[in-house]
Amino acid sequence: MARRLRQGQLAAGSVGFVLTDPPYLTFYTPRDGRTVPGDDNDAWLKPAFAGIYHALQRDSYCVSFYGWPHADRFVAAFKAAGFRSVGHLAFTKRYSSAAKHMRGHHEVAYLLAKGYPRPPEQPISDVIPWSYAGNKLHPTQKPVSVLAPLVEAFSAPGGLVLDPFAGSGSTLIAARSLGRPYLGIELDAGYHAAATRRLEPSNPLSGSEGNV
Repeated sequence: MARRLRQGQLAAGSVGFVLTDPPYLTFYTPRDGRTVPGDDNDAWLKPAFAGIYHALQRDSYCVSFYGWPHADRFVAAFKAAGFRSVGHLAFTKRYSSAAKHMRGHHEVAYLLAKGYPRPPEQPISDVIPWSYAGNKLHPTQKPVSVLAPLVEAFSAPGGLVLDPFAGSGSTLIAARSLGRPYLGIELDAGYHAAATRRLEPSNPLSGSEGNV
């Protein structure tokens, strides 16, 4: 798992599938004071998805979570990179993660295509039940049990799975559980260390993290 990736290190067309959870641009800070690098600006947004598009093989998929209050900025970045939006996912929660004008009971993600990938033989639903990950390792930690079906549906066996905003490594664990090679990139030293520990073979949970 790489902590930083310099421009040009990842060859064009070297990645089979991207599943990522970038900052939502919401200045999110939970009660424990943790932060998400890049959540306070969008200077990285268009360059990041341009890089993702460059790294992906032709006719392949990217699934990206995003912050719906700034959907226009994310969609603009997707389009500027060259992606087509071919699906939209809603992950329904049994609990409310926020309450203001309404109670927030869902997460959302776009299914993006580079070129014209072959659709899955058994398409998954675009509404998927959510399970709580606990957020112990990252303030926006995603559950492995939710990510694994996305990896299985939209990546090919043997294809490299990339998460350029790897956080605590849940995408990488989902990829490993399916026998896919994986690469994670994370700038924050603390989250990088947490992901690295989770991926160590000596970790007793390394092969069975359903929702951690």
